[in-house]
Amino acid sequence: MASPAPGAGFQNKNRVAILAELDKEKRRLIQNSSMNNPGASIPLSRPALNKDFRDHAEQQHIAAQQKAALQHAHAHSSGFFITQDSSFGNLILPVLPRLDPPPPAES
Repeated sequence: MASPAPGAGFQNKNRVAILAELDKEKRRLIQNSSMNNPGASIPLSRPALNKDFRDHAEQQHIAAQQKAALQHAHAHSSGFFITQDSSFGNLILPVLPRLDPPPPAES
């Protein structure tokens, strides 16, 4: 086996020292930035773009599910249904007619 060159160990230690110094400086800059601008951060990716794309695809999927559920309900029920956003995750909601209360009974 070939032995490493005599200066290789020194170069490696020098690299490690430089990288440690750069990391320390980076942490200091990030800390100063967050102190000067609370709530500000450096985005490392573009999650908003991906989230918007996912939300749009999810909306289309839900719309297709709502349409299918509505068609199924109208075909298999005598009631009337509408598509409506629901707090409980229902895709469609039944529409119930309002009936006038019966007149008071005379005695």
